Amino acid sequence: MTAKQIRVMVLNDMEKLERTLFRLEQGFELQFRLGPTLQGKHVHVHTNYPAEGERFERHKFRVLDWINPTGREDDSDKFCTLDLKISGSYQYYFGHGDKEKSGDGYIVVDPVLRVGEDNHVLPLDCISIQTYLSKCLGPLDEWLDRLRVAKEAGYNMIHFTPLQTLGVSRSCYSLADQLELNPDFSPPGQTYTWTDVANLLEKMKNEWNMLCITDVVYNHTAANSKWIKKHPECGYNLVNSPHLKPAWVLDRALWHVTCAIADGKYKDKGLPALIQNHEHLHAIRGVLWQDVFPKIKLWEFFQVKVEPMVEQFRTLLQSGAKPDRSKAEGKQQLKIIQDPQFRRFGNTVDMNSALETFVPHGSSPGAIEDCCNWLRRRLEELNGEHYHEIKHHQEQATNCIAETVSYERLADHGPKLGPVTRKHPLVTRYFTFPFEEATFEQDLELMNQPEKSCHFLAHNGWVMGDDPLRNFAEPGSNVYIRRELICWGDSVKLRYGNGPEDCPYLWAHMQKYTEITAKHFVGVRLDNCHSTPLHVAEAMLAAARSVRPNLYVIAELFTGSELIDNVFVNRLGITSLIREAMSAGDSHEEGRLVYRYGGEPVGAFLQPSLRPLVPSIAHAMFLDVTHDNECPIQIRSVYDSLPSSAIVSMACCATGSTRGYDELVPHQISVVSEERFYSKWNPQAKPSSPDEVNLQSGIIAGKLALNRLHQELASKGFNQVFVDQVDVDIVAVTRHCPSTHQSVVAVCRTAFKNPKHHRYTDEVPPMCIPGKIEEVVLEARTVERQADSYKKDERSINGMPGYTVEIKEHIQLKDSKVVRQAGVTSRGRSEFVQEIVFEQLTPGSVIAFRVSLDPKSQELVGVLRHHLIQFNPLYKAGSLPDPNTPGILKNPLTQIMSKMTLADMNILLFRCDSEEKEDGGGCYNIPGWKPLKYGGLQGLLSVMADIRPKNDLGHPFCDNLRQGDWMIDYVSNRLISRGGTLAEVGQWFQAMFAYLKHIPRYLIPCYFDAILVGAYTTALDVTFKQMSSFVQNGSTFVKLLALGSVQMCAVGRFPALPPLSPALSDVPYRVNEITKQKEQCCVSMAAGLPHFSAGIFRCWGRDTFIALRGLMLVTGRHMEARNIILAFAGTMRHGLIPNLLGEGVGARFNCRDAVWWWLQCIQDYCTMVPNGTDILQCPVSRMYPTDDSKPLTAGTVDQLLYEVIHEAMERHMQGIEFRERNAGPQIDNNMRDEGFNIVAKVNPDTGFVYGGNRFNCGTWMDKMGESERARNKGIPATPRDGSAVEIVGLCKSTLRWLVALHKQGLFPYNSLAIHKDGKQLSMSYEEWDRKVQQNFEKMFYVSHDPNDPNEKHPELVHKQGIYKDSYGASSTWCDYQLRPNFPIAMVVAPELFTVEHAWEALNISEEKLLGPLGMKTLDPDDMVYCGVYDNSLENDNYNLARGFNYHQGPEWLWPIGYFLRAKIYFAKKLGKDTYDKTVYLVKNVLSRHYVHMERSSWKGLPELTNENGQYCPFSCETQAWSLATVLEVLHDL
Repeated sequence: MTAKQIRVMVLNDMEKLERTLFRLEQGFELQFRLGPTLQGKHVHVHTNYPAEGERFERHKFRVLDWINPTGREDDSDKFCTLDLKISGSYQYYFGHGDKEKSGDGYIVVDPVLRVGEDNHVLPLDCISIQTYLSKCLGPLDEWLDRLRVAKEAGYNMIHFTPLQTLGVSRSCYSLADQLELNPDFSPPGQTYTWTDVANLLEKMKNEWNMLCITDVVYNHTAANSKWIKKHPECGYNLVNSPHLKPAWVLDRALWHVTCAIADGKYKDKGLPALIQNHEHLHAIRGVLWQDVFPKIKLWEFFQVKVEPMVEQFRTLLQSGAKPDRSKAEGKQQLKIIQDPQFRRFGNTVDMNSALETFVPHGSSPGAIEDCCNWLRRRLEELNGEHYHEIKHHQEQATNCIAETVSYERLADHGPKLGPVTRKHPLVTRYFTFPFEEATFEQDLELMNQPEKSCHFLAHNGWVMGDDPLRNFAEPGSNVYIRRELICWGDSVKLRYGNGPEDCPYLWAHMQKYTEITAKHFVGVRLDNCHSTPLHVAEAMLAAARSVRPNLYVIAELFTGSELIDNVFVNRLGITSLIREAMSAGDSHEEGRLVYRYGGEPVGAFLQPSLRPLVPSIAHAMFLDVTHDNECPIQIRSVYDSLPSSAIVSMACCATGSTRGYDELVPHQISVVSEERFYSKWNPQAKPSSPDEVNLQSGIIAGKLALNRLHQELASKGFNQVFVDQVDVDIVAVTRHCPSTHQSVVAVCRTAFKNPKHHRYTDEVPPMCIPGKIEEVVLEARTVERQADSYKKDERSINGMPGYTVEIKEHIQLKDSKVVRQAGVTSRGRSEFVQEIVFEQLTPGSVIAFRVSLDPKSQELVGVLRHHLIQFNPLYKAGSLPDPNTPGILKNPLTQIMSKMTLADMNILLFRCDSEEKEDGGGCYNIPGWKPLKYGGLQGLLSVMADIRPKNDLGHPFCDNLRQGDWMIDYVSNRLISRGGTLAEVGQWFQAMFAYLKHIPRYLIPCYFDAILVGAYTTALDVTFKQMSSFVQNGSTFVKLLALGSVQMCAVGRFPALPPLSPALSDVPYRVNEITKQKEQCCVSMAAGLPHFSAGIFRCWGRDTFIALRGLMLVTGRHMEARNIILAFAGTMRHGLIPNLLGEGVGARFNCRDAVWWWLQCIQDYCTMVPNGTDILQCPVSRMYPTDDSKPLTAGTVDQLLYEVIHEAMERHMQGIEFRERNAGPQIDNNMRDEGFNIVAKVNPDTGFVYGGNRFNCGTWMDKMGESERARNKGIPATPRDGSAVEIVGLCKSTLRWLVALHKQGLFPYNSLAIHKDGKQLSMSYEEWDRKVQQNFEKMFYVSHDPNDPNEKHPELVHKQGIYKDSYGASSTWCDYQLRPNFPIAMVVAPELFTVEHAWEALNISEEKLLGPLGMKTLDPDDMVYCGVYDNSLENDNYNLARGFNYHQGPEWLWPIGYFLRAKIYFAKKLGKDTYDKTVYLVKNVLSRHYVHMERSSWKGLPELTNENGQYCPFSCETQAWSLATVLEVLHDL
């Protein structure tokens, strides 16, 4: 059972894709998902694809339902789906809110064709089609004898030109009656009907396995169609299209010139009836300019009669008329208004704009007269402009007439029509004229008689270089008057209007015609498709599909633009576009077309069954020549017919030809003038017999072999293509089957020039063919034979009898005449190559080899595929059981991986270069490219994710795999060296790679990818199973973020955390490789990759505890979280938790906030983990039981965690004041001496924690100046001394929690003892909590009231309605800066805030600070704001040098998590409407993080970006707290 194919269309706002082609197959599922611009919006998707069991109606759209797989508010994975079961073209559009349409496009679903008695499927790429001109088939009872030629030549589809009654010109495409079968098909005494045709087609389908299609012609009908005489409204005539009158007058004038030339009247002017030279052409120009144009005065149709207009104007002025302002849209230029009936001088002017433009200076007769003169002058100018415009049209008409005459009568490649006669006029007439010949003046009188002029119908034709989406017969087009139409004088252009209501008879007639066609034929070719009005073809094909749902539609488009081609393909649901090998000027171009029109490259990657829907080019029907094009024998040579056919047959698309090509008919079989019949099939036919053919005729035997090969390759899945231009004339095309790895290589030597007259080289370069040649499928060449020379037969369409094909099929290489020798060479241990030296690859010959992998490689690939079935059932095809399966491969990989811990997964999947180097390794470096981001699988898969969808096999990564086993060995050896379960996974890789290394190198990238993708997806499954249900049942985005926990949390070679108390249970241990002693191996958390990942800079107290809730508690890694909390607790000193951990021994206690983040994490642990409060009773091994003790070993002094918590609180209440140990440049090169003095105390009046000084920075905004040149060295950019808002919030959160714990009996302390001035005092936790609650809003809120009694510094306020960033800073103005810190306090201690104030402050933050991925760290209105961080910048700018603005503008990601969580919390308090809008904002913001993560090769979120989300090269590429806080937002949702 193969997996269901699912394609995902990502919708983006304002994306209009009507010129993009998306092709799908029946049985596919199409999912619509929202792109980042639409996340969170209420999007509605509409489609006209019918619901199950309903009929398709083009204009009936339905809304699709959203499916949200997680069922949660985080619906980033939601999609709506279509199960595609019906072929055709379907439209979708989507909108959101009150926007009905904010994007749209089309999907085209291919039909499924069935053939034979058993109704088996004929894949589109299997089609071999041959075109027949129906009129050349003779009576219906002789058709099978003539059509048998196609069957015997191996074709499986026939294209008939229309079978309807033909018009008087006998052109195959000029139909007199669209509903009637051509009576020529019925012999005397017999009348055949459509039923007889249907029986014949059914017989061919069942007995010959052959399908039939025919043309539909919508654009025109024969000029002699009876129905058009009854219904002249169906064409463009002078009554319904009066704009054509001037063109008709010119056309009649030209007809009378024809008559005059034919009657010899211009002989004396140097213009005889037989036009033979350029003087004669010059004479024609003279006649036009001297006799025709002055006589017909076409400009009069576009001009105005001046005097009556002036009179009318004078009358208005005399009556005192004023312009009507309500009519005028601004001041209008005076313009001539075209008479809709196009009468001479029938035009008028708008008197309103005349009154506006020409205003008299008074009411005196003189003033009025002046005004009238102005108008008269202006009207004469306008008339002059129209005169010149018509003159330009006449110049173009003259040129077009001269070119036409030159082509038809002088050119060597033209039809050489001979003298001008009424039968062969000077130029083809543009309009029908169904009346007796009369004088030109009499003709002109008919123009004004509607009952007659309705029969002057415009002919159809085509216009060189015209816009195919424009109808050239409609008003606004000048094609007819400029004589730009290359006219088909036998056909009338049909006028459909905008819909059936405009011409009911025509629409009904053509619909009936369509339904008859669709009933009998499996498909249609849209004739003249590019100039058939799109809405007409659309409606007719919808009618055809209601008769035959799996309608096969083909067309040839001459738009010159792939984008415009796509408009036709999309709107009409065209299945295949006709492409022609004859369009190639040389063999190189012919080979390129094969590569362009189908298949993937050889060795392509296996694509996942669920993948993005990508634009494609239209499916090709690649023909060696089409039936309406010149004969290749005339353009190239007879010897080229076979090799060019072979190149076409090797294309991975539908292919075909036209009848006559295979018999080597040396001229074009004209669709207009050919009246002879095709020859019949007779196996015993003689070469000289003109009316019979067999396998010896022309290249028929070669074509049979090629058609069989083409069909076999398509049906057996040879869908990979490689085209090699061996030399100027030789093209080698390889078709490869990705499951069996068999190939067929066809080497074709073209002969564009005739070898008899052109010297071809005898030197044919040898060819190397990878693999083992099983057989020569065919070798063939065109040879001369004894026969009469070609003579065009009177009755039968005959080919050149003097040529046949010498062909051998299915022979061994040794029996080949074309190959001299085939040496076997082995390139490396797995490259088995055969070198072919050619003996007789003469121009016009073809040889095709069937190539397998050598037996050893074949077996190894089969076994490898067998072991890959566990990941994808598609590998079943071509798999072989392995008799000697190594033990490690006997169990599925899931079984091995299920023993791995998440710390093992960190090694398997991630680890950046510095982490790898700590273990003595490094990330894999691809020479000439760059190192991978990770040593683990993610490093490889990030690159492969870019290469795979594009099949970019030329990428340096793939080159490296093909050139050697280095990368392969790196993957397995890296894991084996680790020991334990990782080594088992490494051995699994090693065993899989043992097969991989011995298969041909060109296949290694795709199988390496398959092995890695299988292992990677297995590892992810196992990883998520070890996480919380929130992650397991979460969206793809949640899982991506949760992987950040695996990325950041690791056990290094050297333990990063100080040892835990030996009395603690469930602590992981390992044996140290060097000391052989047992040691703890707890997971520690990196702050960010790559800069903070290894050694002393890996672990930071602040970063760890900001990220711990998201990366460890939310993901369910409770035990590891407990160990990190307790390890840091053990390093407490001075009542603080270290910032830089340095394994505890090298810790620095220079930050005021880490201890509060640590306390918040303990609170979160207690509330989020089952029985979480047990942690309070856990033993903590104190490294520094007193401030001055040396570091003690684990277990020397143990305390319970709640005692350590109480100590931290008591020390703050007592007041912390100390100088850092070893103060000076040895611990901090930039710090000034005062900066080493650490203070953290509690204000007894407000309860606020405060501390720091202006020379140190104790919060997360901790940039210390480093530039002596800019004089900022030793000065913190953001000291944030005093009471930082987030610390006050965290402290309040802790107090509230401890008070509650005490009430529950889980925390024994209710008050803190302090010593002041020798006295022992105490303060209860409840009182401290109350003080903070009472003072926070008073002291921190910046109110709108200028007289607010709590506001001590109203002069410093520059934003009202916000919360201060700090309170009591040494530089008071810093308190008033808008920064993204107060939302942290809102999340941890929302009780401090009034809802209305909080909401306003958050909205100001949103407006001023919210960036695409992060929050601006400073208000952009602040004078020191700068959003671009450059740590290497050394200049004189105090605010910028050496990255001094690190927290003065750049957009940090982690605060966005708190901002969004605060928004969600307070929105819930403000009602549903506000909450819904907030959820939209949250989803919209987070969608940008989702996109970033998906695209990031680090699979992470950065530490910060520069302003407006721009990339910052100095940022960590992935940061623990960025990932954590975004994950927490999704958890809150």
